[in-house]
Amino acid sequence: MFSYRHAFHAANHADVLKHITLLATLRHLQQKEAGITLIDTHAGAGLYRLDGDYSQKGAEAQDGLFKLLEAAAEREDLPEPVQDYLDQVAHFNPGGEARVYPGSPVLMAQLLRHEARDRLKLFELHPTDINALAGNMAQLELGRAVQVSREDGFESLKKLLPPPASTSGSKRAMVLMDPSYEIKSDYAKVSQVIGECLKRFPTGTYLVWYPIIPRPEAHELPRRLRTLANQARRSWVHATLAIGKGVEGDTGLSASGMFVINPPFTLAEQLRAALAVVGPALARGNGKGWQVEAGGA
Repeated sequence: MFSYRHAFHAANHADVLKHITLLATLRHLQQKEAGITLIDTHAGAGLYRLDGDYSQKGAEAQDGLFKLLEAAAEREDLPEPVQDYLDQVAHFNPGGEARVYPGSPVLMAQLLRHEARDRLKLFELHPTDINALAGNMAQLELGRAVQVSREDGFESLKKLLPPPASTSGSKRAMVLMDPSYEIKSDYAKVSQVIGECLKRFPTGTYLVWYPIIPRPEAHELPRRLRTLANQARRSWVHATLAIGKGVEGDTGLSASGMFVINPPFTLAEQLRAALAVVGPALARGNGKGWQVEAGGA
């Protein structure tokens, strides 16, 4: 269904949705001075070449980041989450042309606050990607603030929750869960682990990315997450982005979703404003559209 390695899909429409949501969430959480434990259960390599063999194979960035850059160039103002996202990408491309794409681990690493003692825990199992991830993190020279482990993120997450208390005594954590979903059981595993997390640490902020494909498990996952959040009496935000069908014969992913439990109270409106720009910019055919729902608590 999907290639296991994220390099094939770097900077596609799903990354645009995921990383805009991730940045908007983290920015809000960091308005409080207390430190945060950030966890990425399926970290990938961290940085990706957009002019490399992997990304060129599917050229998925053409229907994602590059289309958004074109649309942004024609606007004088952008919603803050979109501008922040593009600014973060630009940071890694000082020449002006987007050749390098920062994945979730690098985006979070860039925002770590030394004075607050934020911590970043990264998990990855792929032998090539874990080596690349370790190298990319080492180049950022963040020392012990970042920990890279070749472990199953689903299982390792449990031992990190609840997180250690910050210097102010509060316990805060944000978890990103975005497996490849190549294995059908990943859908059930995500909801199972999120359920366990809500029991261990109900006040954590949990972000789940998932593909929207014609498979029962994919449609059931957001419903299960909504049920788990409601049962735990936690608020949630659910955002979806569909760019529409590609050319005939294109079997690539055309839609995905982000489900956030315990989101910032500002997130739903921020995503509505962001997707009002991103949705039309990336739209290409029948089935295009976007939606942001919120509820719980």
